Amino acid sequence: MSTQAPVGTGQQQAAGPVTEHPARSTGGIKILLAGFLAYAVGTALILIASKNGGAVTLALVWVGIAVIVSGALLHGGLTQVAPGEARVIQLFGKYDGTIREPGMQWVNPLTKRVKISTRIRNHETAQAKVNDADGNPIDIAAVVVWQVRDTASAVYAVDDYAKFVAIQTETAVRHIASSYPYDGHGSVKPSLRDNADEITHELSMEIAARVRPAGVKIIESRLTRLSYAAEIAQAMLRQQQASAVVGARQRIVEGAVGMVQMALQRLEDEGVIVLDEERKAAMVSNLLVVLCSEQATQQVVNTGTLYQ
Repeated sequence: MSTQAPVGTGQQQAAGPVTEHPARSTGGIKILLAGFLAYAVGTALILIASKNGGAVTLALVWVGIAVIVSGALLHGGLTQVAPGEARVIQLFGKYDGTIREPGMQWVNPLTKRVKISTRIRNHETAQAKVNDADGNPIDIAAVVVWQVRDTASAVYAVDDYAKFVAIQTETAVRHIASSYPYDGHGSVKPSLRDNADEITHELSMEIAARVRPAGVKIIESRLTRLSYAAEIAQAMLRQQQASAVVGARQRIVEGAVGMVQMALQRLEDEGVIVLDEERKAAMVSNLLVVLCSEQATQQVVNTGTLYQ
């Protein structure tokens, strides 16, 4: 009868994500001076030993060499940190902290120091052709403003954090573009053209979620290009022009009907003339033709009676 070992027995548990914490360091100026002093003392001991003989000479030479080596080790731990940069410290393959304080710093000389920029950066995506929610091909591009906030995650969580941000930004832009129509055509549903602020806010949120494992913060994102693809641009332009003409005609008819109603009401209220239903219909027809016509109308003088 076989037995099964408990889960996790003899197995290493997966390590959690590496997050940034300060590294052990000290001011580098005093270490720099101490290293130069060690060079001077070691050189002086070797020079003194060269002028003397015997066993004491050999001992002084070895002491001088040891002092010079110690000075080299002191200088080997010096690292310069410029404003807008950080140093990720790694000791024997293990993350040992991050130095963010600018200036000359000193750390364990056996550590590996990885320079990483903490400045604000811009990334503009290449123009991409994507089908919107209605299936129409559109050209879209965006720019994202980002900054490294967790240097440990940026170095150890992903292979290349700058390339990671670029790929995830392009993926988010394509996903947003395919989730909404380019033009709402009067619908209450949001569209890429009519709801730019809402779309860019959602784009920023999606990019931030995608790049969070790399320790990157998204400051802002904006669409820099949004248009129909060249193969359907003319057809969509004609559609937009037709919609504009229909909208203008609707406004003209609404205004003309209001003016006709006002004219008939004033004629009736002031008792200028009394019209039967047939004459009212004729007057309404004439007024609508005059008000809605695109061309100038010609006046016709009636020399007969009202009914002729």
